[in-house]
Amino acid sequence: MTSLLALGCLWSSHGAAQEIKAVQLYSQDELIRLINRNEHLDRVVMDRCQLVQDIEARAEVLNVPAYQFLWGDMLAWGVCVDAEPERGVDMMKVAAEQGLPAALEQLGRYYAKGILVQSDKQRAVIYLREASALGNLKAKLQLAELFIAGHGSPYDYEDAYRWLYNAVTDDKQVHQQIAGYLAELEKLMHPKAVRNARKELDS
Repeated sequence: MTSLLALGCLWSSHGAAQEIKAVQLYSQDELIRLINRNEHLDRVVMDRCQLVQDIEARAEVLNVPAYQFLWGDMLAWGVCVDAEPERGVDMMKVAAEQGLPAALEQLGRYYAKGILVQSDKQRAVIYLREASALGNLKAKLQLAELFIAGHGSPYDYEDAYRWLYNAVTDDKQVHQQIAGYLAELEKLMHPKAVRNARKELDS
């Protein structure tokens, strides 16, 4: 991805003199890493809310997906700006429409749990399925949870199994969680579908 670098200037007065402290605006790659670690809002606060205008510009004017998601999250929860949940969720949806996995995953989670929006399991499945297809591990786990709980279409079980079976993680707890979900999905699937999912991965 193209790096977007800018400088936000922090001005602090020392008598008659002024000192400029440069705060580097995050490249899209760096921002995506922060988002994937769920550290993006903390980072904005840590930078003393000095980059709000730059973030808004990259979201609203340049239409950069990672910044659209960040700006939407800031608006949704009132981080460094007045809270505007409806506008925030709408901005997350714009980022999701551009294929940002983190936006798809978060919207799926919000609809699954009824956070900011009304609970809608079917809509959650749609978002989480898209995020899973793009490799988002959190989405794969949540999608499996919904399928195991009886939501979604049995036609999608094979894909969900394939994505989880192919997931790579060094987190032992997540690794065990995946194994448990695979076992539960196998109970819902025809043995041939399970074989197909594994065979396709091996090919």
